[in-house]
Amino acid sequence: MQLTFIDSYRSEWIKRRRSLASWLVVIGAFFTPAVVVVARLAHASGLPKVYASDGFWMNHWSTSWESMAVFLLPMGVMLSVSLITQLEYKNNTWKQVHTTPMTYTTIYFSKLAVILTLVVAFFVLFNVGMVIAALVPPLVLGNVPFPGYPDVLFFLKGNAYYFLDCLPIVALQYLISLNYRNFLVPVGAGFLLWVGSIGVLRWKYSYIMPYSYTIFNFLGASERGKAIVPGFNFHLIAVAYFVVFTVVGYILYVNKKVKG
Repeated sequence: MQLTFIDSYRSEWIKRRRSLASWLVVIGAFFTPAVVVVARLAHASGLPKVYASDGFWMNHWSTSWESMAVFLLPMGVMLSVSLITQLEYKNNTWKQVHTTPMTYTTIYFSKLAVILTLVVAFFVLFNVGMVIAALVPPLVLGNVPFPGYPDVLFFLKGNAYYFLDCLPIVALQYLISLNYRNFLVPVGAGFLLWVGSIGVLRWKYSYIMPYSYTIFNFLGASERGKAIVPGFNFHLIAVAYFVVFTVVGYILYVNKKVKG
């Protein structure tokens, strides 16, 4: 009897507990909000004016995403995907996995689904941390007013774009991690691609770099002028890269003679 996708997903989700990926998601999600809180409390004298501003939530959004979009999100995705995918290599259990009544298709996409679930969890926790970071100063300092209500639709739309923009990183790291036993190979390859993406930001064809889209998203929205941001919808290119990398990774995995 073949196990269903749900059974395989549940199994992969349980195995995730033996990885540091979950802790990485939690720590990474709350790191920037914690830094924002500390920085604001250290400069408390100017907070009443900041919190009374009509543009508080937009400024708070930009401040929170600055290091996240450029550094923490790409690096966190690289490490988390590699940790999850390399579990079977680490424990030498690929042969055991392939003797279960699951098709290669089910194994491949259930593991990818767990990775995407962790990415979604990261976004949820980061936004929770962002809201908490905004509320801590008014709760701790009596002279700081509470900010007005945030533009929820703007937050949802912004998060959706960042999620789409990190998908190429997910898919390519997954592809590389499935094909190399050494954990350092996918991490090193991802790091080089990320550095390369930053290095060519002012190149007019920098949009071909699959690790550049979260950076474009932030720089384009903040109008910093530090990159040549494409004038077209680069989010669609990110999705296209994700589909291509996922399909190529699937073909390589299914046709790999020695799987682990």
